[in-house]
Amino acid sequence: MKAFRLDELEAERAAHEGAYLQFLRERNMSVGLYALSAGEQDPQKPHSQDEVYFVVSGRASITVGTETTQVARGSVVYVPAGVPHRFHHISEDLRVLVVFSPPES
Repeated sequence: MKAFRLDELEAERAAHEGAYLQFLRERNMSVGLYALSAGEQDPQKPHSQDEVYFVVSGRASITVGTETTQVARGSVVYVPAGVPHRFHHISEDLRVLVVFSPPES
């Protein structure tokens, strides 16, 4: 079994001074913690993998393709491979679990 604590993952992510920390990689998927501060710009480009975002904390909008929705703690968003997407109007520091399938390259 592999088990993780969000507070420990956040501390590790912050210690590496990056917005993204991949903490699990398996044959068919990878999982990471993504962090954006309030007011920050999301620099993402489309990925070659399907993604699922689970918002752990914070508040923002996300645009996937031509659709936009508001997200907050508990929101889940699916992003198909190759589709442009980004978080914006981040009004509260955002922490998001990201699942890639297949694993992010």
